[in-house]
Amino acid sequence: MPQTSLTLKTNGSGLYDFTTRARQFVSGTADGDGLLTCFVRHTSCSLLIQENADPDVRRDLDEFFRRLVPPGDSASMSWLRHTAEGPDDMPAHIKTALTASSLSIPVTNGQLALGTWQGLFLFEHRARPHEREILLHLSS
Repeated sequence: MPQTSLTLKTNGSGLYDFTTRARQFVSGTADGDGLLTCFVRHTSCSLLIQENADPDVRRDLDEFFRRLVPPGDSASMSWLRHTAEGPDDMPAHIKTALTASSLSIPVTNGQLALGTWQGLFLFEHRARPHEREILLHLSS
């Protein structure tokens, strides 16, 4: 079963498209039907299938999650115990728990079976830049 690892460099919170890289992996290894599994090896970012046409969708999602689980100061986040890595770390873990660390995408005739406006995104939940690793595994 073919497998590869992608490294994505992030510049802070937001959605980072890796659809093209996943398509390249699938088209270079698959010739029939199967399933692509994407798995991110971190606990403060997540994976999403989301609209890839209008960048405002990505900005609005990022803003929604910032409002839902904001980074806090010591007063507003006094209930948190895990604070050693900064005010955005535990909120990032909560955002990851609300989303997903893996995705499954059907492969049809050697191509990802995504919809017209669907793309694959890493959702970075931390404010500072990171290098994130995503494993791609193709099953037939």
